[in-house]
Amino acid sequence: MPVAPAPQAQRVLPLEALQEGVLLKRYKRFLADVELESGEVVTAHCANTGPMTGVLHVGGRVRLRHAPSPTRKLAYTWEQALVPGAAGEPVWVGINTALPNRLVRATIEAGCLEPWLGPIAAIRPEVAYGANRRSRIDLLLTPAADATDPRPIYVEVKNTTWTDGDLALFPDTVTERGQKHLEELMGVLPEARAVLVPCLSRADVTRFAPGDSADPRYGELFRQALDAGVEVLPCRYGFSGDGVDWQGIATVQRSADLHV
Repeated sequence: MPVAPAPQAQRVLPLEALQEGVLLKRYKRFLADVELESGEVVTAHCANTGPMTGVLHVGGRVRLRHAPSPTRKLAYTWEQALVPGAAGEPVWVGINTALPNRLVRATIEAGCLEPWLGPIAAIRPEVAYGANRRSRIDLLLTPAADATDPRPIYVEVKNTTWTDGDLALFPDTVTERGQKHLEELMGVLPEARAVLVPCLSRADVTRFAPGDSADPRYGELFRQALDAGVEVLPCRYGFSGDGVDWQGIATVQRSADLHV
């Protein structure tokens, strides 16, 4: 994997201004009650259905997107949470699992990943692939005509917020779906390139490893995938109230204790 110089933070995804408040409770997986700075209590949609290990803090500050629409049951969506960071300073974390695919696509379109992926001519989302074509790859990339490697690139994106110090970990719970995705990424080799992109949705991490303690089987498959030739590009992002900045690629470890 080529090593590119550490980049300056680059804005890759502007956001509409978010509203801040305090998390009162999260319940029924999809719902969160938040007290806004005005004192109004609203119910927001929580797109993150997992346990949100380390980033779910009742009484903590959060940011919501307000987008009322006749087609939406809830006008607010929970986007970010303020949590203790690796260096002791608070850090804003992106918790909306619907955002990473859009964020990684914007990063590719901005050319940030060209040192690793090469020049890209086209991006197609949600393309059927895998056993009996029953899965969908997050992004299918077509290299540009002048790319060194002309093979198509299958990109699977995983939102990652669980940490141990500056080490980002995925998953934070057993994920049979994630296990299947690793197996299917291995299945496209060698006719295509297979790339796993852990979307590190917080700026305080510099390393990535599989979350063996939460899902040992995922850790085993992760190491098999590395050995088979699956590429892992953990993308680091910093979140603010008006946008998301790409901050480079984190170091990959085979496990929390073992380096590549």
